[in-house]
Amino acid sequence: MSLIPPPLSLYVHIPWCVRKCPYCDFNSHGQQGALPVDEYVDALIADLDQDLPLAWGRTVHSVFFGGGTPSLFPPGAIGRILDAASARLRFAPGLEVTLETNPGTAEHGRFDGYLRAGVNRISFGVQSFDDGCLQRLGRIHDSGEAERAVKLAQDAGLDNINLDLMYALPGQDPAMAERDVERAVALAPAHISHYQLTLEPNTVFHARPPPDLPDDDAGWTMQERCQALLAQTGYAQYETSAYARPGRQCAHNLNYWRFGDYLGIGAGAHGKLSLGASGEILRRWKVKNPRDYLAKAASQARIGGEERVAPAQRPFEYMLNALRLIEGFALADFEARTGLPRADIADELATAVGRGWLSVDGERIVPTELGRRFANDVITLFLR
Repeated sequence: MSLIPPPLSLYVHIPWCVRKCPYCDFNSHGQQGALPVDEYVDALIADLDQDLPLAWGRTVHSVFFGGGTPSLFPPGAIGRILDAASARLRFAPGLEVTLETNPGTAEHGRFDGYLRAGVNRISFGVQSFDDGCLQRLGRIHDSGEAERAVKLAQDAGLDNINLDLMYALPGQDPAMAERDVERAVALAPAHISHYQLTLEPNTVFHARPPPDLPDDDAGWTMQERCQALLAQTGYAQYETSAYARPGRQCAHNLNYWRFGDYLGIGAGAHGKLSLGASGEILRRWKVKNPRDYLAKAASQARIGGEERVAPAQRPFEYMLNALRLIEGFALADFEARTGLPRADIADELATAVGRGWLSVDGERIVPTELGRRFANDVITLFLR
C-alpha cells in the first residue's frame, strides 16, 4: 500500500496567557510585562521557513491559532502571520481560520480587526456561565463578560463562533451543567465544545485536587443530560466532545481526527506530516520554552524532537483519532492515511465488532453507543 498525503492544516501556537489556569496542561505561560509580539511573529515566520520543505506544493485547508491566549496578540500581528503564511503556502479559497480567545481579554472593536486580518472563526474559552464555577476554575472572566464578548464578535460580523464548555466542575451538579448549556445555546453559536474536566498530570489541580469534585456517576449524568439538551436545540454531536449546527463542524479539528497532516509552528507546537516519497509519517515538535524558542526559531535547534511513526504504531494512532468521530471512518481512508492494508486490522476489528463496540456499514466502520462509552478499551485493541 502507498501512503497518500491527506489534507494539510497549519497550527500556530501563541504560548502566553494572562494567568495560567490550575487545570491547564498546555504549553502556556502567564504574562509578565509586555509581550514580545513583533519578535515572536518574526520567530514564527522563520520557523515556518525552516519547515517549508516538508510541505512544498501542498494546499493549506485550515489555520488555527491556539495557546495560551492568542487574542493577547493584536489584529495586526495575526494579520502579519497570515500574510506571511499565505505568501509561502497555497491557501485554499475560503479556508477556515480560527482564533482562540479568552472572554476576559476581548476588547471593544478588536474583533473587527481580526476579521479584516483574515480570521473567520472565533473559539471562546467560556468553560462555564456560573460565576462560582469560574472562580473555582481560576478563570479571569465572569459570565457577563463572556456573554458580552460573544455579542461583540457577532456584532463585528463573525458568525462562525465556538463556545468551549466544561462539566463535572468542582461544586457542580447536573442542573448547573444543563444551565451552562442553556446559556450557551441562547447565544446561538455555530459550534459548542463540551468536555469533562480531567485532572491532568503536571497541573495544580492534579497536585492538589479541588474539593467537591463530582463523582463518575454524576459526571456521566451531566454528559447524558447535556448531550440530550444539545441535540434538542439543534446541535448535532459529530465527535466525542464536539457539537455543531448543520454544516458548521470545525474543519481544522476534523482534519486532526481524520488523521490529516498539519504543520505546527510556535513554542511547543506539534506537527504531523506524511512524506509520500518515502512512505514515512513524521511527527515533529518545537522547543517549549518561549525564550528558547525565540532564540532558536531560525535554526534546527528550534526542533524539540521528532520521530517517524513506525507502521506497527499507525493503527493505534489512527484509531486514537478516527474513533472519536460519530461517523467513524472508511476503510479506504485508513489505507490511504496509514499506508497499510485493511487486512492489517482485520482481527482487531472482528474483536471489536464481536464485543458490540464497532459496527460495519458497508465500507465504513462506525463506533456503537457502547463503543463510544468504552472508547479507551476499543482503541487499546490496536496498541501493538
